[in-house]
Amino acid sequence: IDYVVLKIPRWPFDKFTVADRLLGTQMKATGEVMAIDRTFEAALMKAVRSLDLGVVGFRTKMFSHLSTEELLEKMKVAEDERLFMVADGIRRGMPIDLIAEATWIDRYFVEKIKKVLDMEEELRVEAAARQADPAQEGLISRELLLKAKQTGFADAELAELLGTTETAIRQLREKYQLRPVYKLVDTCAGEFEAQTPYFYSTYEAEDESQPVGTGKVVVLGGGPIRIGQGIEFDYCAVHSVWALREAGKQAIIINNNPETVSTDFDTSDRLYFEPLIPEDVLNILEKEQPEGVVVQFGGQTALNLAKPIVEAGYKILGTAVDKIDQAEDRDRFDQLLIELGIPKPPGSTATSVEQAQAIAQRIGFPVLVRPSYVLGGRAMEIVYN
Repeated sequence: IDYVVLKIPRWPFDKFTVADRLLGTQMKATGEVMAIDRTFEAALMKAVRSLDLGVVGFRTKMFSHLSTEELLEKMKVAEDERLFMVADGIRRGMPIDLIAEATWIDRYFVEKIKKVLDMEEELRVEAAARQADPAQEGLISRELLLKAKQTGFADAELAELLGTTETAIRQLREKYQLRPVYKLVDTCAGEFEAQTPYFYSTYEAEDESQPVGTGKVVVLGGGPIRIGQGIEFDYCAVHSVWALREAGKQAIIINNNPETVSTDFDTSDRLYFEPLIPEDVLNILEKEQPEGVVVQFGGQTALNLAKPIVEAGYKILGTAVDKIDQAEDRDRFDQLLIELGIPKPPGSTATSVEQAQAIAQRIGFPVLVRPSYVLGGRAMEIVYN
């Protein structure tokens, strides 16, 4: 077996903001993600960006308001954000032994997180040196970019780190001809040759996923189970795959949730166990060149990918991107209901507190405040005054 499989639970504290975040014997996770790569570091980075928390790595400002002493104290308590606390502690220069002692996390894992942060520093140093030298081309060298990708860095995180755009990093990868290859998951534990078309990406030389034939359709899964995005999306995705196969199409699934039917090795013709973010999905689409992509059955996670997929030149099957946006943008949806003469509760869109107060006074309390582009009550509040 030549790969590392890593799982991280998905805790729904983004929905339950006032809940007790302490982790113990009581089950608080609603689902989990699984990531596969050649090294622990790369699998860890993949798992972090699969969680759909709005972060693609360890560069967060979650704890910038805490002093180093306060951070160390907070780290002693097992909470859902502890992984990011450890990373922040290492970044502030805390010794590995101190973190291991405070958290009871095995030193091995703390060292692995430190390796990721060392890579960050290496990238920063080389980028600064190349900027100072006009003779140097590119933000960083091909060797260092390859090393960063093998450590598990996403293009989006590299862009943030190097002060550029995700598109620029993707173009640099294209220039250096750095593309991921796909390896077959050995479902037979090396006993005999695995035949299951079940793949993960890595930055190496040999590619074990050779695209086959035409008539392929990619179905995006929903990622980890969370409040408001549950098993119903997996049910829809699986039925979509079955319908496609009945229609004589090859169905390819992209998902990262190990607890679903869609990621069973025999559900689809091909399964890619990858994060559902633009970079990873577009890499697979580039590899497979499908006739179309189905985003409607993967919940908010898949819907958020519709725009980047269309912008990259791939076809969305079913509802067009503009119509998806019209349903998701509450202001546009409001206008549509008015145009069609469909009754609706009074409401309006605000982009400032003052606007929101004026609308609330007009409607009368209590009011329901919620953003666009979310499902299942995320960032939603009932306001009484």
